[in-house]
Amino acid sequence: MGLTSKLDKLKLRGSTDDVDLTSNKTSSTSNGGSKDTDDVDEIDNEGQSILMGIISQLRPGCDLSKITLPTFILEKKSMLERITNFFQIPSILLEANKTDDDLQRFILVLEWYLASWHIAPKAVKKPLNPVLGEVFSCYWDDLPDNNKAYYVSEQVSHHPPKSSYFYLVPELKIRVDGVVVPKSKFLGNSSAAIMEGWGHVTLGERDDEVYIMNQPNVYCRGILFGKLKTELGDHMHVKCPKSGFEADIEFKTKGFISGGYDIIDGVIKNSKTNESLYNISGKWNEIIYIKDLKTDEKKVLFDTSKAIHHRPKVRPLEEQWEFESRRLWKPTIEGLKKRDHNLATEEKFKVENEQRIKAKKRQEEGEEFFPHLFRPVNDLEESIRDLEYVIYEDIDLSKDADSLTESVLSVYPILPGQKLDDKFETPAFKKAKQT
Repeated sequence: MGLTSKLDKLKLRGSTDDVDLTSNKTSSTSNGGSKDTDDVDEIDNEGQSILMGIISQLRPGCDLSKITLPTFILEKKSMLERITNFFQIPSILLEANKTDDDLQRFILVLEWYLASWHIAPKAVKKPLNPVLGEVFSCYWDDLPDNNKAYYVSEQVSHHPPKSSYFYLVPELKIRVDGVVVPKSKFLGNSSAAIMEGWGHVTLGERDDEVYIMNQPNVYCRGILFGKLKTELGDHMHVKCPKSGFEADIEFKTKGFISGGYDIIDGVIKNSKTNESLYNISGKWNEIIYIKDLKTDEKKVLFDTSKAIHHRPKVRPLEEQWEFESRRLWKPTIEGLKKRDHNLATEEKFKVENEQRIKAKKRQEEGEEFFPHLFRPVNDLEESIRDLEYVIYEDIDLSKDADSLTESVLSVYPILPGQKLDDKFETPAFKKAKQT
C-alpha cells in the first residue's frame, strides 16, 4: 500500500473500524479487549490527527526526540522500567557467577545478555520517554536459591536523553551499572534508535571481574507505508578485559530483496591471542546456537520458548514518590490499557508540559538540574568513564551481603514500607562527597 492510499485510509476510517498497520484484524471489547495492548499494532481513529501531524513534521535525518509521537505506538512502561528486561532471566547470570572456567563463564554472561532481547511487546511499541529526574525502582525476592536483587534508575539528562541504572544481588556480590542513551532519527520509511551507552557487569566473587557491553540499534520499518516491523540491527559487543575474551554479535536487518528477519551472526574470540573460538548464530527471538570452531560441534545456546521470566516487583503506588515511573505515568498508562488514545494523549501532555514549565523556570532563574541518585563519573575513574554517571553510594562488593543490602536500600526506597528520607533532595554529587 502506497503512502497516499494509506493516508486516504486514515482519513476515511470510521470509528468502528478495526484496522492496524500489520493487516492483522484485532477485536476489542468495552473494557479494552482481551489482548495486552502492547501486543496490538494499531492506528486508532482518535490518533489520526496526531499521525497526520507527525507525518507533516518528518524530514529524513530529523531528531525524533523533538517530535511528539502518537500514543498508539507507546508501550505501557517508561524506558527506566524497560531496562529491567535485562534482569528478568537471572538464572543464567547466577550460573555464570558460580562457573570456575573463565571461557565458560564468559559464554554464560553472553548467553544471559542475548537472552533478554526477546522480552518485548509483540507489536511495534516504544517505551515512554522518561522525564528529567524521573525514577524507577524495583526488587526481586524470588531469584534462584532464595537470592534477592534490587534495581534503581533515574533519568539524568533530557537532551540528550540518558537513563542511568544500577542493579545488585547482594548475597552473590553481582552488580550491574549502566547508561542507556537512545538517539532517534527518521530515515524515510523507517526510524532508528541509535542505542549509545554501555553496561558493566561486575562479579565480586570473581575478584571484581567486569564484563563490558553495548546494545544493538533498533529500527522501526513501515512508518509511512508497508508493514510495521521492529528490527534489531548492527553490532553488539561484550568483552571481559581480565580474561581477554570478547564477542562481536551482528544483528542482521533484512535486505530489500534477500535475507530474513531477526538473524544474528557473531564470533567469540580470545583477544590476547586473536584466536576465534566459537560462532554464534540463529535468531535472537527464537533459538540461538553456538558452534565450537575447533570441533565443529553445534548446539543450542538459548531457546527463548523455554525462558523463565522473573518479573520485577514495586512498592504500592500510594507509597511511591510523585516522579516514580508507574505513579507519574499512571493516567497515561490507563488510557493506553483502554486504547483510549485521546485520554492517553491528554495525560501524556500534562506530564510533559509540566516538565517544560519546570525547565523554563530553571533557565530563567539560572538553576542547573542535578540528579538525586547518580553522580557524574570523575576524570580519575578511567575504567568507568563510559558510564558517565554512577550510583552515588559507594557499593563496596568486598562487604558482606547485609551491608550491601543496607547500602542499596539507603539510596532510595525500594521495598514496601520504605520512605524517602531528608537527604533525598540533596544532589547526588553532594551526597557522594558526604559519604
